[in-house]
Amino acid sequence: MTGLISDEHDRGLSHDLPTLLSRRALMLFGGAGLAAALAGCGIGGNDGDTSSPSATSAAGTAPAGAEIPEETAGPFPGDGSNGVNVLTESGIVRSDITRSFGSASGAAQGVPLTIRLKVLDTANGSGPLRGAAVYLWHCDADGRYSLYSDGAAEENYLRGVQETGGDGSVTFTSVYPGAYAGRWPHIHFEVYPSLEAATTASGRLRTSQLALPEAPCELVYATDGYGDSMANLARTSLSSDNVFSDGYSLQLATVTGSVTDGFTASLNVPV
Repeated sequence: MTGLISDEHDRGLSHDLPTLLSRRALMLFGGAGLAAALAGCGIGGNDGDTSSPSATSAAGTAPAGAEIPEETAGPFPGDGSNGVNVLTESGIVRSDITRSFGSASGAAQGVPLTIRLKVLDTANGSGPLRGAAVYLWHCDADGRYSLYSDGAAEENYLRGVQETGGDGSVTFTSVYPGAYAGRWPHIHFEVYPSLEAATTASGRLRTSQLALPEAPCELVYATDGYGDSMANLARTSLSSDNVFSDGYSLQLATVTGSVTDGFTASLNVPV
C-alpha cells in the first residue's frame, strides 16, 4: 500500500509523563464511562438487505468536567508545525473536504462519512463552545495523507476548517479513512478559540484524535478500494494502539449508517 505510515511517528504528546498520569487517573476514576466504551459494537441488518449491512456503535459516556485528552498531531498535520501550513490558504474553510482546493484538483474516493463534532466548554459547565473553530484531517482509503504522502503530496483533500455554531457543533463531509500499518483507524483534529485563530494557526486550545469503532470499520474495509485496511485492522486494537492504549472513553465516536448510505461519526469534544 502506498504511503504507509510507521506507528513510531505518531507517539508524541500522548506518551509524555503528565498526559499519561492524567489519563491513567481518568481510567481509574472514570470507570463507568470506560466500561461503556469497552462494551463493544452492535451490528444489525439493514431491513433484511444483507448486501448493505448497517452498523451502530456507541461511544462511552465521559466523567463530568473531563477534557478530551491532548494527543500528538502526528507527522502530517499541515498546520505549519511540520512543513506546509494549509490553514492560511484560501479555501481551507469548508465543510466538504472530499476534494482538493486551490490549484489541486484531486478527490478522495471511499465510503461516504459525515463527521460531527460538538465542542463543549468545560470551564462553563460543559455548555456549547460557540464561535470556536475545528481543523480536521485524516488519511484516505489507501492510508495516505495529502500534502505529504507519495501519490497524494500534490493534493490537499481530507483537510478543512469549520466554525462552531450556536450548539458548538461542526460537520464535515468526507470519506471513511483507511487503516494503515501500526495505527487504529482514527481522525485528527485541532480546536481553536476562533476562526481567525484557526486560519492563522495560532492559539490552539487542543489537539486530539477520534477513534473509529471496529464494527463499521470491518464493514467498510470489506468493500473495494480499501487495499490492506482489513489486514492492518486485524493486526492492531484500541488497547494496543500507541495513542489510544492508555484510555479512549472520551475519543471513541458513535458511528451509525451503512456502506450503501454512508456512515456518520459523532463525538463530543470537551475542552
